[in-house]
Amino acid sequence: MATAPPVTAEDFAIPSEGLARSALRYMITPAVIALILLALFLYIQAQSLDSIEQRVITAANLTKRGYEHIGLTAASTVGVVLLAVPMGILLTRPGARRLTPVVLAAANIGQATPSIGILVLFAIVWTIGFGPAVVALVTYSFLPILRNTMVGLEGVDRSTIEAGRGMGMSKSKALLNIELPLAVPVILAGIRTALVINVGTAALA
Repeated sequence: MATAPPVTAEDFAIPSEGLARSALRYMITPAVIALILLALFLYIQAQSLDSIEQRVITAANLTKRGYEHIGLTAASTVGVVLLAVPMGILLTRPGARRLTPVVLAAANIGQATPSIGILVLFAIVWTIGFGPAVVALVTYSFLPILRNTMVGLEGVDRSTIEAGRGMGMSKSKALLNIELPLAVPVILAGIRTALVINVGTAALA
């Protein structure tokens, strides 16, 4: 009786050519945008500018503002992930389901409020600065990650979880080894949405 050949790790390996093409495809768009921005900057520098424009539109100032934008986006995205994902996990547990309407209502209010309004509100309550801007961005982008975390976890097949529990897994192990891995694609979609929101809104901050 013939037997199937053994399966090795090489059978599942992605060819290096495929990885190279994939990396190149993802690098094309940022490279084109960078070239367009560079051409725009050089064009503006070639024009006759008044004193205010000459002081604002400089390589040093634009670089500084760019780093500030990246810092705001990164800090707010990391912050909202650290807050919204655990909150979404908590709200899918049986003991905390009664809190779901209240938390979702608060998150919906934050999402429905105009972004500039949230930024102004936090600036009035505190001051204009990096910290208040990060808190405002976290508030504005909280809902997509929270909602997707809950949807992803609730979409996991109950029979799969019960099978893990039947094999001796505790609730926490079933969450870490079954529920979260299966919900990752949906959670990542929410994180991507929040990142897009933060990139656009950070420019207003």
